[in-house]
Amino acid sequence: MPCSSRIGLAALAVLICSAAPLTADQLALRDLHLSTIARTDEETARIEAVTASPTDFTAPEKFEANPAGAATVRRRDDADAFSLPSGNISFEGELDFKLGNGLFRKLWVSSPSSTLASDGLGPLYNSRGCQNCHLKDGRGHPPDIAGDPGGSMFLRLSIPAPEDAAASEIEEYLASIGQDITPTRPDPVYGGQLQDLSVQGIPAEGRMRITYDEIRIPLSGGETASLRKPGYSIDNPAYGPLRDDLMTSPRVAPQMIGLGLLEAIPAADILAGADPEDSDGDGISGRAQIAWSARHDVPMLGRFGWKAGMPTIEEQSASAFAGDIGISNPLHPDGWGDCTKAQTACVNAPHGDGDARGTEIDAEGLDLVTFYSRNLGVPGRQGVDDTDVLHGKQVFHETGCADCHRPKFVTARLRDRPEQSFQLIWPYTDMLLHDMGEGLADHRPEGLASGREWRTPPLWGLGLTEQVNGHSLFLHDGRARSLLEAVLWHGGEAEPARDRVISMPPGDRAALIRFVESL
Repeated sequence: MPCSSRIGLAALAVLICSAAPLTADQLALRDLHLSTIARTDEETARIEAVTASPTDFTAPEKFEANPAGAATVRRRDDADAFSLPSGNISFEGELDFKLGNGLFRKLWVSSPSSTLASDGLGPLYNSRGCQNCHLKDGRGHPPDIAGDPGGSMFLRLSIPAPEDAAASEIEEYLASIGQDITPTRPDPVYGGQLQDLSVQGIPAEGRMRITYDEIRIPLSGGETASLRKPGYSIDNPAYGPLRDDLMTSPRVAPQMIGLGLLEAIPAADILAGADPEDSDGDGISGRAQIAWSARHDVPMLGRFGWKAGMPTIEEQSASAFAGDIGISNPLHPDGWGDCTKAQTACVNAPHGDGDARGTEIDAEGLDLVTFYSRNLGVPGRQGVDDTDVLHGKQVFHETGCADCHRPKFVTARLRDRPEQSFQLIWPYTDMLLHDMGEGLADHRPEGLASGREWRTPPLWGLGLTEQVNGHSLFLHDGRARSLLEAVLWHGGEAEPARDRVISMPPGDRAALIRFVESL
């Protein structure tokens, strides 16, 4: 196993350079992206007390109106509610934030171009810029018209790994610690995701098509709900027929707020909630994702993406630049992005690398986008003392929603990230993988995540989706047209909680939704 040269602490260096395989618990020490200060025993006791489940639902908890601690931002009533920097950011930090915002909003152009700082788009791509998918730093949605190219949703692609395929680094590591996974590889022709746009002279790969069937769900109190079940296909594949064993997974762009705070949660605190064998018998068996870090060249706790396939914001950003826009960067240096060897015209087309930047976005640019993404502020809550909201909070806990949507964490003490250091935060996620049932299954494994597992998404800011993005579409593929529909799609480990929602009095159900909207 390679030994990282970026480890700051001697104890970590000894651990990581050890030839012995690491257990999941030992991975708790692998916060390599953070420069942390150890908690004292007194701090640990305080954290346990402040993050304990509430017992009194007649009044808000202390600091509940500030979901991001001191980093919380004022709540706006316009579409820019997700676009403010951390509330505790310094003047110098705000300047870097604005520079990162400029790069996040940049529209890339094809090569060759006179605008050398902006060329290198594609040749295959899904969007010309980060902001085009994460519009107003919020969440994406399916195409308004079936088959429309571009937008804020795409299909991940993979195939079962051939029997003679060499194991990847993460596969070797997971095998060494006894983890059973289904190895996959990008499609040898179409790559890791379907790109439905391309530069002039290069054919786009195809078009994602979505069809829906309506499913009626009877609810207590004489109410009903309607769910739309999506089906996915690829029209007009440009580089030959699709494989019979091709696995696809639809993904909308998630909202961007609070990412730096999620990154600052100590891995040990996340792993403490994992119960892969359901040893306590409560039916909830959250599992930690383990991903290979391209930056540190070691396995780390997966945190970001719908299946927690990325360990850090930097790596998530670098992967999106390469796959979504076709922009090379220090972690993905190929100028042709997701083009495969079978797409020779794409690989041989002009690219924007090879100048003073080195890659199409250089290390400094990637750092600025990472800083921007890390510091998008979480809006403060309103109505935390509203009677319906407090009742909905009680229903949320008694129904079992909080078993996966864990309300609170305290971030690590950080030497170099004051905005995220030692904050009590309320993201409503445990950051773990859960079996969500056949209804939400994509049947596409990703690392340790099976085809039925998804990372628990954070709930903060959810009630502002329509204000920011002009829609109320939720879940990984935007199939749910309301928060209630999103709840009713829950299955697997969440099926008992969903059934309680279906059978509860209509007033309790409305209060539950009102509480989630208040987040």
